[in-house]
Amino acid sequence: MTYLVADDLPTGHAGDRFRALLARPGILQLPGSHNGQAALQAKAAGFEALYLSGAAMTASMGLPDVGLITIDEVCFFVRQVARSSGLPVLVDGDTGYGEALNVMNMVRSFEDAGAGAVHIEDQLLPKKCGHLNDKKLADAHDMAAKIAAARRARRHLYIIARTDAAASEGMDGAVARAKMYLAAGADAIFPEALNTAEMFREFASRVDAPLLANMTEFGRTPFFTASEFEAMGYKMVIWPVSSLRVANKAQEDLYAAIKRDGGTQNMVDRMQTRAELYATIGYHHYEALDASIVTTIIPTAMPQAR
Repeated sequence: MTYLVADDLPTGHAGDRFRALLARPGILQLPGSHNGQAALQAKAAGFEALYLSGAAMTASMGLPDVGLITIDEVCFFVRQVARSSGLPVLVDGDTGYGEALNVMNMVRSFEDAGAGAVHIEDQLLPKKCGHLNDKKLADAHDMAAKIAAARRARRHLYIIARTDAAASEGMDGAVARAKMYLAAGADAIFPEALNTAEMFREFASRVDAPLLANMTEFGRTPFFTASEFEAMGYKMVIWPVSSLRVANKAQEDLYAAIKRDGGTQNMVDRMQTRAELYATIGYHHYEALDASIVTTIIPTAMPQAR
């Protein structure tokens, strides 16, 4: 697909398309896609919606996930993921980048960038990954005010309220907060860092709303499959940073090999080929749009050194 001219360009608002996917039976699987290339690869694998993680965005910028990223920086990622794939994207909105007015600005900015959904969390800045210790929570009423502001500002964006309360306030606190956020206008709830199947089931039994599960690696949640989350009562599941973790590990191996071997000759079989890259990004489709560009002939093999 090329976003310039294509037969399969999406029609309708991204938020409406996200809702339509949720209206179908089954659980909506949302793999993390930390850039446009990852988004294209996820789409090619058959996924119909994507997730954009704050931790993945900041890590790709060489920064920790502590609330440093700005709305404009996030929109840069949203535009490339939504534009390249044409899929509705759920975006990590952190704490909303401020109070009610800031949240309203975030909602409109994300919509304009092409987002289909956003989740907002009830932490205080500096925020932490939901699976880390000693998170500081905002007052539940203040968080509800942010959700109400998001609801007022949105034209089509699907709004998910994330609560990190289970770790410090227990299940009763997390459930109470979820119900308050739903009353304020949230479309769905994201209970973060639940750590047993029993907790997932209990939360689902007590909160009557579409629920999102987070299947991050190296966190508090044991490994569950999408079908297992569905059986526990969840409508959405994200794998937020998986693509970035795999890409970063591969890059680490590459740089070590170059330093060790003096070149990339021992890593070529682990690389995406030029032909595979061009097929993924639709290189020849772009050439076809402009008759002044001579069609590229892809080299079929590496030349031999003399």
